[in-house]
Amino acid sequence: FYLTAEPVDVLKVLDFKSSPEGVKKTQGFCTIRRGSKPDVAYRVDKQAQLSSPTKQLFPGVFPQDFSILMTIKPKAGTQSFLLSVYNEQGIQQLGVEVGRSPIFLYEDQHGKPTPEDYPLFRAINLADGKWHRVAISIEKKTVTMIVDCKKKISKPLSRSDHSIINTDGITVFGTRILDEEVFEASKAVL
Repeated sequence: FYLTAEPVDVLKVLDFKSSPEGVKKTQGFCTIRRGSKPDVAYRVDKQAQLSSPTKQLFPGVFPQDFSILMTIKPKAGTQSFLLSVYNEQGIQQLGVEVGRSPIFLYEDQHGKPTPEDYPLFRAINLADGKWHRVAISIEKKTVTMIVDCKKKISKPLSRSDHSIINTDGITVFGTRILDEEVFEASKAVL
């Protein structure tokens, strides 16, 4: 049996519309749309400190199988974390690192997978200065990344059966706790 969670708009929960420090509204992926306004995106710089209690994003149980959808344009040549989820002990349980070789970081309640087994997507470069639509889907013990509706790569995710992401911690956008490198985007829509 499956528990289905409602979609979570991270940018809405982190209140990007109010233009927090280090975040500026800018032109998005589609500049012209017939019958509607152009897309809005947000430019994120090093001054941005965006975080929220994870329970605010996921008030119930964090789903075991889930997808992350994003439209991003990372600064060319960079490699940094876009999104990080920590438990209350400060252990990073989930992370999306975008750049020249995207990495999906996942660590369940049993410490699985270990860092050397995190899925690394070497064949994908998201830091080429162009817009990319990216979907990351986690189902059972597989993580699949689809880029620009064309390139699809699946990797094993060596997590435990019935793995859990603890929601008692904090979710950070644009970096990891204690990281020097910050996700600097020309524009990002998540």
